[in-house]
Amino acid sequence: MSLIDILAERLADRDAGWSIGSFGAIAEFHQRADDELLVDRPQELYRVTGKGGIRLDMSALGEARAVAFETLSPRANRWGQGLALCLPEEQAAVTQRAVLSELGPDADALREEDREAVLFDMGLAQPQVEFCIRTNDPELLAILRETAGRSVMDPQNPAMAAILRAHPHRIARSKLGRVEVYQMIGGPDTGGVSPDGPHTHVLPKLLRSGRTHSANTPIPPGLVPCAMLHPASAVAGSRGEDIAFDAARHEAFQELLRRYGLPDYVAIKDRVLDALEEGMEDALAEPDSRLTRTGLRIALRQLGRQAEAVGRPNLASRIERLRQRFDRLEEPGEADEERPGH
Repeated sequence: MSLIDILAERLADRDAGWSIGSFGAIAEFHQRADDELLVDRPQELYRVTGKGGIRLDMSALGEARAVAFETLSPRANRWGQGLALCLPEEQAAVTQRAVLSELGPDADALREEDREAVLFDMGLAQPQVEFCIRTNDPELLAILRETAGRSVMDPQNPAMAAILRAHPHRIARSKLGRVEVYQMIGGPDTGGVSPDGPHTHVLPKLLRSGRTHSANTPIPPGLVPCAMLHPASAVAGSRGEDIAFDAARHEAFQELLRRYGLPDYVAIKDRVLDALEEGMEDALAEPDSRLTRTGLRIALRQLGRQAEAVGRPNLASRIERLRQRFDRLEEPGEADEERPGH
């Protein structure tokens, strides 16, 4: 199965999530069972609901490298997972506008009825993503045009407050595609929480770090993630709730990891499994890199959940002893926000 086929299959899966963004500015596309499908063309990597949508550029994906990864969660029996679609830094680079900029009608909008609305780059100056808003609201348009050429982060600029009041569409564009969000912006009008389903985050503190992605996402040097697939989690539901261990979901992602994971990471997980199967777990030693330490800890979490699910208490007890040795200390950066996929 090709990468395009894998992505198409996951796009048709309403339990999978997607995102385009950087560390601090991100648009997420999530689907729910009762969402109305307005565009349903997963084989073209194109899907739109009444709440948002995504379209990936199939030709550009030919230049992309997929990197499957897992991340530690601050919740002791969880982990995160994802498939990053990456480009080399130079290919991934976008305009990096630093001020609010009018771009004209959004001719590439996912829905035909949005193509006459006006697109504005918010000017967040991110390396691999243009974070934009789109509107045809006369009052908001007047404010945006009056403040164009200024930073939206300037406390004296009324643009951000106007955006938060008006809830325009948000669009994240990278060299691999776009995600659009039609729902309200999380804030005072939503009780301080993001709406369920497609939503966006713009977090100035994280933007100031200048990073293209979380330190917890092990992207090889020279590559930049330009889109993310967040396959359905084996331990968390679509709204972040705990669920019983789902062996089918787990194995589906492990297949992606074996195909697209970093070799050292896959190797340490295999080593842990082999040691347990051979009764040699006491010989395991602390790995010498953050990547492999993470792999060891996540392998133990996963094997522990599997042992509990199939009713093997003796194995679960052996794994717990290993966790007491290896899965206690927090790595630098581990407290970074959990991204979609939990």
